[in-house]
Amino acid sequence: MNILFATGFTCLLSVAPAFSETRLTATENKEGILVREGDAPVLFYQRKTKSLDGKYARAHYIHPLYDLDGHILTEDFPPDHLHHRGIFWAWHQVWIGDQKIGDPWSIENFHWNVREAMVEQGNSGSLVLKTQIFWESPLWVDKDSQLKPLVKEDTTIEIYPTTESRRAIDFIIRLQALEPAMRIGGSENVKGYGGFSTRIRLPKNIAFFGKHGMVTPQNTPVIAGSWLDMLASFGSHSRIDGLSLHCHPTTPGYPQPWILRSSGSMQNAVFPGNIAVPLKQGQPLIFRYRLVIHRGRRSIQQLESWQQDYEKIR
Repeated sequence: MNILFATGFTCLLSVAPAFSETRLTATENKEGILVREGDAPVLFYQRKTKSLDGKYARAHYIHPLYDLDGHILTEDFPPDHLHHRGIFWAWHQVWIGDQKIGDPWSIENFHWNVREAMVEQGNSGSLVLKTQIFWESPLWVDKDSQLKPLVKEDTTIEIYPTTESRRAIDFIIRLQALEPAMRIGGSENVKGYGGFSTRIRLPKNIAFFGKHGMVTPQNTPVIAGSWLDMLASFGSHSRIDGLSLHCHPTTPGYPQPWILRSSGSMQNAVFPGNIAVPLKQGQPLIFRYRLVIHRGRRSIQQLESWQQDYEKIR
């Protein structure tokens, strides 16, 4: 069942898994798409371009993202980095030949043209949001000074029903060059940050764990394995809850290093680093990640089992 989003305020799709009375629903408004599970909000996909007094105009990202108790996990336009936005994926370097074409990470001379957004029913009661986006920049125009698309992005976001006090959200991001000699890369310093990122609220008790135990943030990328769990008191209660980020082994650079911050910044699965890599015509780069929002602490063994389950999906 595929439904192409049109204008208006319409409940677009309701899916009830056979094993639960709750339903995942997708509803459109003038800004984007809200997903709920029963009466509880799950996430909002920002389709329309949004700015802060005309600056830092961005689209095509997730905010808010909610935990299982309805608390907002993500931030948008945070004062310390106004260009950060919820769950997003962007790079500092976009090249055509020797010409640098804007900076989508910092949102300079860059625009996301969301052409399509479709919702369909997935397996086991999931909702699948399929989007098609064209990257554009005022630095790349045709002979009539009209924006020319640089990259065609096809991204799928699959939201699963809550089971065992956790909710999984899968991302598949396909980037295909529309111009020859294209490259993308992270920041041009030793940090090299760029790629899939989560700008979440960072309580004072935030802690990070990987396959081999606690991970300490560094200025430069750290090696922590194929998944990372972020634990903190995100809600109004004192309970420790978590958000884990899993990288699929088919993703380039797997297992990717991590840029981590305990305050005032985002968390980033780094690819490719500070040296730009080719983005080809007819041969897309495909990135795959899974977010798992969970109540309470989970053991390293359990998180590793979630990673193994994710790796079985091809």
